[in-house]
Amino acid sequence: MTFRAPKGTDDILPPASRTWRRLLLMWEDWAARYGYDLVLLPFFETTEVFARGVGESTEVVQKQMYTFEDKGGRSLTLRPEGTASVVRAFLETGADGILKAAYSGAMFRYERPQAGRRRQFYQVGVEYLGSRAAAADAEVIELGYRYLTDAGVPGLSVLVNSIGDRVCRPAYLEVLKEYLKERRAVLCDDSLTRLESNPMRVLDCKVCAPRLSDAPSPVDHLCMECATHYDEVRAALRDMDVPYEEAPRLVRGLDYYERTAFEYVATDLETAQNAVGGGGRYDGLAELLGGKPVPGVGFALGLDRMVLTLFEVEELEPLDVYIVVAGDRRGDGAKLASNLRYEGIRTDLDVEGRSVKAQFRAADRRGAATALVVGDEWDDGRVVVKDLATGRQEVILKEEVAAWTRRT
Repeated sequence: MTFRAPKGTDDILPPASRTWRRLLLMWEDWAARYGYDLVLLPFFETTEVFARGVGESTEVVQKQMYTFEDKGGRSLTLRPEGTASVVRAFLETGADGILKAAYSGAMFRYERPQAGRRRQFYQVGVEYLGSRAAAADAEVIELGYRYLTDAGVPGLSVLVNSIGDRVCRPAYLEVLKEYLKERRAVLCDDSLTRLESNPMRVLDCKVCAPRLSDAPSPVDHLCMECATHYDEVRAALRDMDVPYEEAPRLVRGLDYYERTAFEYVATDLETAQNAVGGGGRYDGLAELLGGKPVPGVGFALGLDRMVLTLFEVEELEPLDVYIVVAGDRRGDGAKLASNLRYEGIRTDLDVEGRSVKAQFRAADRRGAATALVVGDEWDDGRVVVKDLATGRQEVILKEEVAAWTRRT
């Protein structure tokens, strides 16, 4: 019997995994530059965390969550997103003040698998908790933009909008409902279901949105405080030279969002799913989870979709040295490799006992700059070093190999 990976999941192997490694290392660097500390969260939560936080009426909760009962009879759910977990963890600590958190990891949703939409998918993200300032929104948007730009995502566009808050949104929703009821005939079945429970999601429907081009937009129904906040966000983005486009009908798919909403779109990505990430402000989420009021803003970026935009195959990271073992000296070669790796020098060697000629071919394939030959000279405390680009070689003390490698 041959086993296969479950539908909607992927094995990430070389050479594709090299792109993933590069993106994850870059993410840690960019998050640290902006002062976001690493948080590590459970892969599953009590189901209520997502049912209450994400929203009972959302498609995520109704159709996409992987929910199961554990042996103690508790309802648990594999995390479909990261924000609710970060806020739950913050509330659980009882902490006050600011938390700037960065995370990365697998998320799970029962999707219809296609390019850029998987049942197990990988996200990186940040949450800025404890600040209502528009400057926090702008900082978060800028971080995502700088990271995606540095990663090389082509055709990157930043879309921004404001969807109001608990003060002004109810009046807008009534206007929107009336508009949608007059156009019931053009709505798909999913949109008809959402019309009463979550009408803003109709604006995000791939089927219905093109038929609703004259729909009222949330940005035209903002209260004074929300309008001022939105003005400040846009002004801050201009000050930071972050290019953006206003998208008056951009909404987010989860119930906890309010005020700022934004999305990063890879316009060159020729799939139905060209958004590589997005986020927004969620000042009411902590209260939905039964906690004290904690304002927040954040985003999540989909690494799977980012990789789709990066057509080049990452080259294997070249080695600093490749150790060639002559004769029965594999133990000496392994000890030298261990020492060099400890010194931070990228090192590899053959462990199969192949011929010296075959080992030199392997060094060339790995792109090594230098070959270290462990032969008879080893007994005198020396090794032969050979520059594989020029062919020049010399004999040096084995204690000097690390320093010699750094100089060349």
